[in-house]
Amino acid sequence: MYLPKSFHETRIEVLHALMRDYPLATLIVHGEDGLVANHVPLALAGAASLHGHVARGNELAKADGVPVLAIFHGADGYVSPNWYPSKHETGREVPTWNYAVVHVHGRLRVVEDRAWLRQLLEQLTDRHEASQPKPWHVSDAPEDHIEKMLRLIVGIEIVIERIEGKFKLSQNHPDANRTGVLKGLAERDGKRDAELTELMQQSEERRHGR
Repeated sequence: MYLPKSFHETRIEVLHALMRDYPLATLIVHGEDGLVANHVPLALAGAASLHGHVARGNELAKADGVPVLAIFHGADGYVSPNWYPSKHETGREVPTWNYAVVHVHGRLRVVEDRAWLRQLLEQLTDRHEASQPKPWHVSDAPEDHIEKMLRLIVGIEIVIERIEGKFKLSQNHPDANRTGVLKGLAERDGKRDAELTELMQQSEERRHGR
């Protein structure tokens, strides 16, 4: 991807945090008919791989050994030039879009091991049910139903070869403009503006060593 130096995020802990917070990845492979994109929740397994599962009918279930790109999409939002103090001084500003993404390059491995898959389902379920008042567990379903579901899916593992992060959060603007963007996001208060504000504030704190 196009990656200007000011937006290049290399700290692995920051990249991993976005991947954990926004686990639904866009998985892109080159299939028989060209590029194929699927959307799959993925979980970090240490720092070396990503784990997930797909239906047996999915193209990914037949893509063992194929190179893959996983894109994790963080918060994003439109930025109005009216939010920049410099616009009111010179008029020389234009609209843009702030966002954060992580690209993971690796190789896909299809996993047929039933015990591996069962453990993955339990881990993913427990993680995403943790905030529920009464968390659901895989063991809550009848065992024959779980076994039937397991036969319909395969596990996937992506062995990570390279990670790239692009956090475009107004770093190329002076402090006054960045403050203006934060004020504009707070006033607009859209669906993802609070998440984008948090990312920008974290970026500011890291810039100033706080």
